[in-house]
Amino acid sequence: MPALNHRAEPLSDSWIRSMTQVSRQHEAIDLAQGFPDHQPPQVVLDELARIAHDGPHQYAISCGSPRLREALARKQEAFRGTPVDPEREIVVTCGATEAMLVALLSVVNPGDKVAIFTPYYENFGPDSIIAGATPVYIPLREPTFEFDADEVEAAFKKGAKALILCNPSNPSGRSFTHHEMDVLAALAQKYDAWVITDEVYEHIVYPPHEHISMAALPGMWDRTITCSSLSKTYSMTGWRIGYLIGPPAVVSVAKKIHDFVTVGASSILQEAATPALDLPPEYYASLQETYIQRRDLFLNGLDDLKVTTSRTEPEGGYYVLVDIADYGYDSDEDFCVDLAEKVGVGAVPGSMFFHEPTNHLIRLNFARDEAVLTNALNRLSEMSKLRRARF
Repeated sequence: MPALNHRAEPLSDSWIRSMTQVSRQHEAIDLAQGFPDHQPPQVVLDELARIAHDGPHQYAISCGSPRLREALARKQEAFRGTPVDPEREIVVTCGATEAMLVALLSVVNPGDKVAIFTPYYENFGPDSIIAGATPVYIPLREPTFEFDADEVEAAFKKGAKALILCNPSNPSGRSFTHHEMDVLAALAQKYDAWVITDEVYEHIVYPPHEHISMAALPGMWDRTITCSSLSKTYSMTGWRIGYLIGPPAVVSVAKKIHDFVTVGASSILQEAATPALDLPPEYYASLQETYIQRRDLFLNGLDDLKVTTSRTEPEGGYYVLVDIADYGYDSDEDFCVDLAEKVGVGAVPGSMFFHEPTNHLIRLNFARDEAVLTNALNRLSEMSKLRRARF
């Protein structure tokens, strides 16, 4: 058989999706894959019902429905204070996952380097490799998951052409401060590098922390590519509506790559999702309060169970890293399989998010509704059986 693409050799199957399948197999509560329980906003469901009859049912414009791009531009300016040209500075993609890969393919050439904070969302390293780049990993230090500016600068000195920044960060829960963002912006400008951001959790940030968009910082619009989606904010992860925002020069390239990769996102779902972007500020305040309640319920429950987490509480997003060092497992993968089979809760091995050898953490999500989280906590009270099983 002819040789296969060597870039695929270091890639593995997604443990997030795999653990969802394991959860289903054992009828475990899935706290592995990060999807919420609540429905999309009613205005979106009403629009979907109307468009199901009226259409459009054919191809959308490849770069995205004009109506959706105009709504995205309005929302971006309202929340970030940065005006966006919906014709020249936005591409609608099949989720933020495609947006990230398209962003990398737009600015990276084979042999370039891409800096990635570790722990990181599991797609970032493979996306860089698929684009032909070499990842350069920068550690976020436990338990605060802060970066060392000297280590970031060292990555740029090694020739990193771009930095991938997930803010708020999955899986660490960090929401980077103004000072940290200013440091990264200054280094990107000093070394003439791109910053590619993943901002899918931008509206799930817990006071007193706040979301800071890299593109809105002085001097950063022309070197930042913002990737996001409607998935988390509007509870529509299955719709796969994402987008990429950036300066016209990079978006003109991104449009072509996106066109040849997927042609375009679903026309009917783009149109149905558009009203979500014009929801009032009260919607986002309610969303934040919902996740504060879920975070507090789940973390307080873990604390009552004497389950150790990697930090006091997440600053953004809806994930928590749990320390399993005391359970005697050499493999966090084996622990997660046993947790699903014997305790009835699905989790993701923490090693999937780290470049460094890391086997003492697992990731749980608290995006589920309170009844599900309470049930999960009841099951997690039986985690001690895993410890006894190992000794």
